[in-house]
Amino acid sequence: MSSSSPASRVSNAMDERIDVLPAEERTAATVHDAAESADRAFHASVARLTGGLSPAAVTLAFADWQLHLLAAPGKCAELAGEAVQHAMDFVNAFSPKHAMFQPWSMIKPKSTDHRFTGRDWELPPFNLLAQAFLLTENWWHLTTSDVRGVARSDAAIVDFVQRQCLDTVAPTNFAGANPKVLRKIIETGGGNFVHGLQNWVEDWLTLLSGGRPDQQFAVGKDVAVTPGKVVYRNELIELIQYAPTTPTVRPEPVLIVPAWIMKYYILDLSPDNSLVRFLVRNGFTVFMISWKNPSSEDRNLSLEDYRERGVDAAVAAIEKMMPGHEIHAAGYCLGGTLLSIAAARMERDRPGCLRSVTLLAAQTDFTEAGELTLFINESQVTFLEDMMWQRGVLGPRQMAGAFQMLRSNDLLWSRLVHDYLIGERARPSDLMSWNADATRMPYRMHSEYLRQLFLNNDLAEGRYHAAGRPIALSDLHKPMFVVGTLRDHVAPWKSVHKIHFLADADTTFVLANGGHNAGIVAAPNEAEHSYQVLRKKATDPYIGPDEWVKLAPSHEGSWWGEWVKFLGGHSGPPVAPPLSEAGKSLPDAPGSYVLEH
Repeated sequence: MSSSSPASRVSNAMDERIDVLPAEERTAATVHDAAESADRAFHASVARLTGGLSPAAVTLAFADWQLHLLAAPGKCAELAGEAVQHAMDFVNAFSPKHAMFQPWSMIKPKSTDHRFTGRDWELPPFNLLAQAFLLTENWWHLTTSDVRGVARSDAAIVDFVQRQCLDTVAPTNFAGANPKVLRKIIETGGGNFVHGLQNWVEDWLTLLSGGRPDQQFAVGKDVAVTPGKVVYRNELIELIQYAPTTPTVRPEPVLIVPAWIMKYYILDLSPDNSLVRFLVRNGFTVFMISWKNPSSEDRNLSLEDYRERGVDAAVAAIEKMMPGHEIHAAGYCLGGTLLSIAAARMERDRPGCLRSVTLLAAQTDFTEAGELTLFINESQVTFLEDMMWQRGVLGPRQMAGAFQMLRSNDLLWSRLVHDYLIGERARPSDLMSWNADATRMPYRMHSEYLRQLFLNNDLAEGRYHAAGRPIALSDLHKPMFVVGTLRDHVAPWKSVHKIHFLADADTTFVLANGGHNAGIVAAPNEAEHSYQVLRKKATDPYIGPDEWVKLAPSHEGSWWGEWVKFLGGHSGPPVAPPLSEAGKSLPDAPGSYVLEH
């Protein structure tokens, strides 16, 4: 890999192209390239101030909304009427008809809004303040709803931005308006602020030193401790084979493809919370891809490189170690999307390679990809490309910031209140520690991913090329096990459900409770898990998601057992564990790539 800077590499490439042009065209090309480089550098500078959010995209969305709202006198009259009604309801709440104050008489928080839980929020002054805030929040949501002529994407952006602004002034975020903070002040004599300041200083010093405040679990010591060994390595992946713990194993190995946006060990967390350990204990030979954390030197790695040097390379290594055995391939999040691409290509060129395909919270159609699509339009993608062009990678802070914005109440504001105003640290969590261990993404790969998959939806519409030829998800014929999660903000389950009409395969679809991460990391020893499951043959008629929910039986517990049943049903009888001489000079699990920062 070259040690030259991104700017020098771009300059050299421009010089080579310009040299073959006539003099006048060379001058024009030089001026054009210099202007484009200046624009990109300017956009990258602005991106540092906006967290990677395109000001043009937001401005255009607000202009679309405001112009159409001003041209809708009926909608404006409706909003004015709602405002007056809310004001009258609020005034009436000060003189209740009953002897006792009735909390939440005007509006109640949504079931997913946990900011106002607890009896203290039912006391009159705090309850009225909370209801006033919720009424305001509801009114602003109405301003972006059903405005005729506004593009749906623009309305969603405006609604999202307005919600972010309102979240910053929620009464829960202020000591004098939050009864939980006031109670803590009384209990500690104000000591909670001293502890909160100590927590803030600790976090600030950790960030200055390049660390991560939430990363309290050591990789290889507290998490990612399932015994195994790296059996293959290239410049992009390490392939880990986990040691068997049962006298016999199924002859077909399981290959897990995690997302490269995250460290693989979300699927091998604490010993009692590890999907890998669960599979091994149920008699499966498990292989895991561990992605290298790219640097600016890897800026030109493509999405096709990730398929070839990632999934395809892992499959080839397993076939060499275990010849004659088809593979159960499973992919999580973006790893599942990449696996669907690789599997469709294999079905076309090497149909005897895979035994089954499992997709965990992985999208293959991106037309309804949730609030993440708010960040994906031409303006926003161009802005992100310019930011990555200068750095060579998309940094972990940009990704973490985007996900925090999607769930700002849970991931940002509630933590700030708890750590700094109440002055208490949340109990350490292996999942939150993993969440803080973010990775980077190469410029070219992420640009291709955003444009080809998110923006153009090439994969679902048959335009995506693998190995130089277009692939179609309808070529997927092997049995599929697909998991969506009920409260997924990254891969909404109804979007994941679309695999039913994209693939031509027998499909077992599971809808698990929980979110994108907690719904997948659903250990059987945890009581709060539940799921629905329904099997559909390739020849059965299509069932839409709303009808699916009504028909699919519900079960208490973890879906992990359902997956083991599926894998076992598509595997041969148990045999002696395989012996492998691969990877003698390579490290034991968790390997070295996962330790890179």
